[in-house]
Amino acid sequence: MIDNKDSKKRYRADVLVEDFIAKIEGKIQKEVTKARKRFGESFDENQFKATNPRVLANVKKIEDIKNRLYPAMDSDNLDDIKLLIEELGIACPLSGSKNWTDVRQFNLMFSTQIGSLSEEANQIYLRPETAQGIFVNYLNIQKTGRMKIPFGIAQIGKAFRNEIVARQFVFRMREFEQMEMQFFVRPGEELKWFEYWKNERIKWHLSLGIPEEKYRFHDHEKLAHYANAASDIEFDFPMGFKELEGIHSRTDFDLAAHQEFSGKKIQYFDPELNQSYVPFVVETSIGLDRTFLAILSHSYNEEVLEDGSMRIVMKLPPVIAPFKVAVLPLIKKDKLPEKAREIMDSLKYDYMCQYDEKDAIGRRYRRQDAIGTPYCITVDHQTLEDNTVTIRERDSMKQDRITIEKISGIIAERIND
Repeated sequence: MIDNKDSKKRYRADVLVEDFIAKIEGKIQKEVTKARKRFGESFDENQFKATNPRVLANVKKIEDIKNRLYPAMDSDNLDDIKLLIEELGIACPLSGSKNWTDVRQFNLMFSTQIGSLSEEANQIYLRPETAQGIFVNYLNIQKTGRMKIPFGIAQIGKAFRNEIVARQFVFRMREFEQMEMQFFVRPGEELKWFEYWKNERIKWHLSLGIPEEKYRFHDHEKLAHYANAASDIEFDFPMGFKELEGIHSRTDFDLAAHQEFSGKKIQYFDPELNQSYVPFVVETSIGLDRTFLAILSHSYNEEVLEDGSMRIVMKLPPVIAPFKVAVLPLIKKDKLPEKAREIMDSLKYDYMCQYDEKDAIGRRYRRQDAIGTPYCITVDHQTLEDNTVTIRERDSMKQDRITIEKISGIIAERIND
């Protein structure tokens, strides 16, 4: 960690440098964007990056910084990390000051004490990841489930990091929800499965309805001691591209360590190979809070309409919108509420629904737009005559007249699309 003497703010020294690298990467991307506009369909991005002098200079600058930062971190050369920050002219994001303290070590694990008496208490640490619970129970699950390799174990739970600065809303917190899967494979096949899960995980993110340009892979050059390959899926948050999910090839480090220190064999007998071995592990780990933030920040929109008014609309992908449909009687009399309740009762077993009869219909539409409800069903006087309603689509505000019996099918079809 490092403190700025003027602003009194504390930062992770490596994050300061990596944010500086991200700014240089942003400059490279601007050059690519300008060139793509200039050359159109004939533009070759790879060739441009390999030949443009400004891009090459920035790529060289990034490589030089990484070749300095990561060896200094590996060797705990804190003086050189501070020197690098000073040479790059990195300023405090808050004050713009470059008046830094020395870089000091910081423990990212939360410590506490357990015991009935303070003098007899033992120091323990809250878990910084959820993975070890899976490794400890791996053999129980494999045997009781009669699982054959390759197979995975997934879980969700709380993890804790003693963050230097908890910031950026729910992006960086000291207590957070983590979703992890440990996928057990044969030794020697881990890199094949590593690539497989990279592809599968990015497919999952894209299935949420967020465009591909909001995501990118960042392959690790500095690997953790247990890994032989690692890559992050990064998302373009309001504060720039940041890690959303990590995919790691953890080798057999964890299971072999548990086996060594517990004295219990936790090997897998492979009937196809007729031999026992400690499986290798490919891990995929994603932050639930960060996923929520990614979806929320992408979906929030403020739109100026043709009449000059503004509407706030949460363009959540319909498949994950909390409420799928709102049922709205046009007015609060003439038997319209009763008919609307009847429609609500027919839909509520299949979808999360809201019923709203307060205020003008336009205000009610705006309320549903703001919470991301993709479809509104309006019951009016014509409904009582011919059993038809108006279905309004959130994003386009387009309205169609449909019969009541078709409501559920149309909503299901549109959500699946």
